This record gives sequence, C-alpha cells and structure tokens, in this order.
Amino acid sequence: MSEQNNVVALAEGLTADVFHQLLEVAIEGKGKMPGARSAARNLLGHHRDPEVAITWLVNQHIAYAGGQGFVTNWGGFFVALFTIPANMAAAAFLQARVVAGVAHLRGYDLSDARVRTAILMVMLGPGGNAGLISKGVLPSSPAAVATAPMFDAALDRHVSRELLDRAMNQMGGKRLGVWVGKRIPFVGGGVGAVVDGWCTRSIANHAMEEFTSRRPKLNSWTRD
Repeated sequence: MSEQNNVVALAEGLTADVFHQLLEVAIEGKGKMPGARSAARNLLGHHRDPEVAITWLVNQHIAYAGGQGFVTNWGGFFVALFTIPANMAAAAFLQARVVAGVAHLRGYDLSDARVRTAILMVMLGPGGNAGLISKGVLPSSPAAVATAPMFDAALDRHVSRELLDRAMNQMGGKRLGVWVGKRIPFVGGGVGAVVDGWCTRSIANHAMEEFTSRRPKLNSWTRD
C-alpha cells in the first residue's frame, strides 16, 4: 500500500468536526482528565497571579507534548503507521487545552462560541493565521474574532476545515524531514518529542499574544 493510501485509510471517518469535539473535551475534561478551565483555576488558586499561572500552564503543556511525542513515535516506521492518529490527536488536544487555559486565565468565557472559534484559529499557528488572513481566507485575527459582535458559524466551520487540512498534510508527509525522522526506530521518539514540544510552545506563545488580558487590574486573581 502506498503512503497516500495509508493516509487515506488512517483518516477514514475523520471530519473537520473532530476539532470541535476535541476542543470540548480539552475545555471540559473527561473522566479523570481535568479540562482547561479546571486546570487553569487550580493553577490560579495556587499561584494567585494569572500571568504566573499562565507560565506554569504553558511549561506543563510543552513538557506533556514532548513526552507524548516521544512515546507515540518510539517504534519507527511500522509502529508509526498505527500511532500517527494518536500522535496527532494527543498533540492537538494538548494545544487546544493550553490555548483554552490561557484564554480562561486572561478572562475570556470558554463557553462563548466566538472564543472557541478564536481558540481553533490560534491552533493554526501564527504563520497559518497570517497566511490565511493575507489571502483573504480569514477575515481577521483570533483576538478580533473572540470579541466580535456576533458568532460567525461559517467562519467557525472554515477554521475547523483548515485545521483538518493541516493535519492531513502533516500525515501525508509534506513535512518530509519530520515525517522521515519520526520513522527511524528510537530516533523517531526524540524527533517526535522535539517537534511536538516546539509546536506546542509556538501555539502557546501565539495564544498569549492574541488573548490579551480582559481581567480587572485589581484583585484579578480572585475571580475565575
């Protein structure tokens, strides 16, 4: 079976809506896994300062991303054929969770559909957003979308499709150096750890740039 056919088989049944489902779990949590809102609230209660809590949150998720990137890419080419969907889902989940956590700590309502669209936009990365905005595909920045007068359902669907296209491109090997590196037994784990950790750091930094604080300047740590 060719690489292209492998990708098609792995992506069967995967639709753009998967990112909405993933974001829901990332925000609300599931089972013993606390969601972004709960994790951010706990960090805020411990550190008493939203910006300090954000620093801890970001560092935690970079470490988590590096760890899962190492584990899911450990076995080289043949194992990777089965773990690529798990690697993609785990990395996307952690990125959604850290972006949502940053938004919550900066005072945004994670139940607001506009904020959720903005979170998905941030997950495209700074380069992805800038490129799509320059081409007129996206109307404005995540920051503007999060505070827009109305929720734009069509924009939300378009952003989720862009995320799916990006994921399929990664699975299809367009990032060839990373794709090959992840398939070398044992070395692949290190490549996965570095790449997923770096990508999560980039996404988290983008979130901090876009979600400027909306908390009151005084006693902001006393409110969720």
